[in-house]
Amino acid sequence: MPRTRHTAAFALITVASLALTACGSGDPAAAPAGAAGTAAAKGKVPTQDVVSSVRKNRAAAALLPAGVRASGTLTIASSVGSPPGATYLPDGRTVAGTDIDIADAAARALGLRLKRETAAFEAILPALDSGKYNLGTGNFGVTDERRRTIDFVTYLNDGQGFAVRDDSKLTKVTDLTQLCGLTVGTAAGTTFEVTLEENRHRCADAGKKPYDVKTYSDPGAIWASLQQGRSDVVMSTINGLRYAVGQQEGVRFLNEFKRLDVGFAFKKGTPLAPAFQAAVNGLKADGTYDRILEKWGIGASAIETSQISPPEIK
Repeated sequence: MPRTRHTAAFALITVASLALTACGSGDPAAAPAGAAGTAAAKGKVPTQDVVSSVRKNRAAAALLPAGVRASGTLTIASSVGSPPGATYLPDGRTVAGTDIDIADAAARALGLRLKRETAAFEAILPALDSGKYNLGTGNFGVTDERRRTIDFVTYLNDGQGFAVRDDSKLTKVTDLTQLCGLTVGTAAGTTFEVTLEENRHRCADAGKKPYDVKTYSDPGAIWASLQQGRSDVVMSTINGLRYAVGQQEGVRFLNEFKRLDVGFAFKKGTPLAPAFQAAVNGLKADGTYDRILEKWGIGASAIETSQISPPEIK
């Protein structure tokens, strides 16, 4: 692919990444299934309000600890990186995305105000255990390893997938040994990094050159590595990849690799989980949940019911 296309694509995704990372107050104030919505596909972040009409769910709110009901406030850490999960609007301050809308809608249903702080993806889960935050969002996939130290309340089904440049010979990755000898770009501290590192030995076991894993904290850097030829393939969220390839020329979504439940993250043993589970299920019952997913064009990621720390999808 000519370098000029790489450069143009890098500019596009960098703008998209910057437009998707911010600090918001968190005041609880139809696209093709599984693909980015019409607005998103054209590089425009959807802004329609699908949250303000949510009314308090008294049955769900009654499940909150008395102290939380009295204070009416929780602190949430949000990883803001790329759409449709969480991003900045053009004002550089307001955050938007499925994580943001679902969290704000659940807070409204529980009669709570969220004090939102943005934090690096890899820093949120350890900070929950220390008590710095009450909960976190960041498209956190539910894995058996994470369930040992974190409680989850599920609200999406997303997972792992791959994207490549148009000139790649890869057509579908069904086994990680297909990546042997290649360089894989992915985000630091994610299930993608863990999956790749845990399976790297399989290349040597098969007598092949191991793949190289390059991790990045910034989404724009991941795509730049692909566009500029420093990575041969990108591993990331299914929804995030589908959105991102819609912003760029010269790259394509390859395939889904593994599905995972996604949920709010809490300190292990949290008393907040039953209330948030009831809130999410209430949002499904009143139609708010479907409106949020339709807004972001990810209807294929809908769950049937919210669960508390379910087993990892195998």
